[in-house]
Amino acid sequence: MELRSVEELMELLYACQGAAPDGGGAPTPVDLHEHALQTAALLRRSRPADKELQVAGLVHAIGRLLPPGGAGHADLAADAVRTLLGERVARLVRQQGSAGRHPDDDALTLRQAHDAATVPGLDAGVLEDWRTVLELVAARAVHPSPGARPVHHLPGA
Repeated sequence: MELRSVEELMELLYACQGAAPDGGGAPTPVDLHEHALQTAALLRRSRPADKELQVAGLVHAIGRLLPPGGAGHADLAADAVRTLLGERVARLVRQQGSAGRHPDDDALTLRQAHDAATVPGLDAGVLEDWRTVLELVAARAVHPSPGARPVHHLPGA
């Protein structure tokens, strides 16, 4: 499944409400929706300038809601968002779900936020707060600036 609009992505993210983050494995204190919001919020705090990393944190687990196609949930999520959100977001989502691969520093930061995003009652905002960021990242994926490089957090910035 390939997501073609931010609206389709938002609907899928809303559908995460009540879904278990670990695919029905061990019980977790938050649902998939809250887990996604917490992951993105933690990344927003630690890397405020890196919108693509934050968005990867928001969408990393949507693959759990997609029909299986022989791939793991991280691969399904990465494939679903690649066209809409770009190669970097897709790569981060794929790497986050693959502990055995050699992820880069951004993927490790995403993994750490993922692991920490299970706190009941943590105020991570609401999904609608992310619509503008999703639209921004989607617009950049469709019309990247010439010579543009991903924006990373700079110490002291």
